[in-house]
Amino acid sequence: MNAPASNTPAVQWRRGICPGLWHPLPTGDGLLARILPIDTIALEPFAALCVLARRYGNGIVEITARGSIQVRGLSAHSASQFAGEIAALGIAAEDGIPILCNPLAGLDAAEIFDAAPLAAALRSELTRRSLTARLDPKVSVAIDGGAPLNLARITADIRVRAEMRNDRPVLRLGLGGDDRNAFDLGLIALDFGAEAVARLLLVLAERGARARDVIAAEGTACFDDALAFARGGSKGDREAAKSSTTGGASRCNDAIGLHALRDGSFACGVGLAFGHAETSALEKLADAAAIVGARGLRTAPNRSLIAIGLTKEDTSNFLAAAANLGFITRASDPRRHVIACAGAPLCASAYIAARAIAPDIAAAAAPYLGNELTIHVSGCGKGCAHFGTAALTVVGTPEDCALIADGSVRDAPFAAAPLHELPNVVLDHLRERFGAGERTRHA
Repeated sequence: MNAPASNTPAVQWRRGICPGLWHPLPTGDGLLARILPIDTIALEPFAALCVLARRYGNGIVEITARGSIQVRGLSAHSASQFAGEIAALGIAAEDGIPILCNPLAGLDAAEIFDAAPLAAALRSELTRRSLTARLDPKVSVAIDGGAPLNLARITADIRVRAEMRNDRPVLRLGLGGDDRNAFDLGLIALDFGAEAVARLLLVLAERGARARDVIAAEGTACFDDALAFARGGSKGDREAAKSSTTGGASRCNDAIGLHALRDGSFACGVGLAFGHAETSALEKLADAAAIVGARGLRTAPNRSLIAIGLTKEDTSNFLAAAANLGFITRASDPRRHVIACAGAPLCASAYIAARAIAPDIAAAAAPYLGNELTIHVSGCGKGCAHFGTAALTVVGTPEDCALIADGSVRDAPFAAAPLHELPNVVLDHLRERFGAGERTRHA
């Protein structure tokens, strides 16, 4: 990975761009850099990442909802030093549009194909065609190899999902959504994957737009035309490919817990409470992984880390150590169902300390939280931590906290509450809504 030629300050990058390693963006506590790991991070480089985050930043590391690593508190001077030393570790993809793969790509015993080589080939295509600078900065690609621990809930402009048809793997393409609501483009052969996605991205680059915006304006014909090469060019072939049944959206298994790997070993996932941890805790987690013989760590969606290469017997020791360090080791942990941004004072836009109040909200609302009920706590009206809807959304304002039911930060609130009363107000709302005896938790 090479540094960009420009040393332009972070604040001058394109409007709407996401942060990257070489393109950090300003927050309330300095610059924030985002790293997209491309493989297992061996324990020694992972420990080095923690040291660098503490040396050049403020020692807070985040795992995002999409499985990226974020380092906070960098300065204009330290950000370039941090980027150079991280680049030397060789653990991250180059800055550009995110190309996401299954958390256990290449390792999972149940995957249909390894998504990582296709992702690497697509990155090469993007470079060869000089597409990245022409794409909307929010464009992303998800490549799902068909494993149980998949990307079904990850929203992307272009989705690739492996399926078995007539005892051979094929790829289903989709646009503008997650596995439940993406626009279906049908099936193509595995060998056409990189070229097909590159052509779909070219359609977006020519328009400088996101997939759903293009579909709203033009429909899907331009995308179908881009894929004609992979379907013999026949309109009948295209319609046949699109009419193939998908068998319904894939179920997304949880990263937290035990996963069988193809070499006979196991992976064990834990979560970061509210998506962040101090580097000291992460270093101790890496030490615990080393003690039980893990060969590295991988990031996973929903703010998780997975230790790779354990024996089944050693996983209980690793989980016990992780729990003692404050990490989430149970899928039913109520902290998993409260989504909180960094909040004040870390974010200059935030009116409330969202992450600081989140543990109290999780504790108060614990009897009601579960897979079907989440709470989003946003420091301001931007909603950076969660763009979708939630059963309850709390938004910081200059005066108080606005409460929104079954909506997002963009919807109208039904009530307001001062920050110090928020946990009790949230509990009262849930009790009134569901009843004192009803519980929505799913173990």
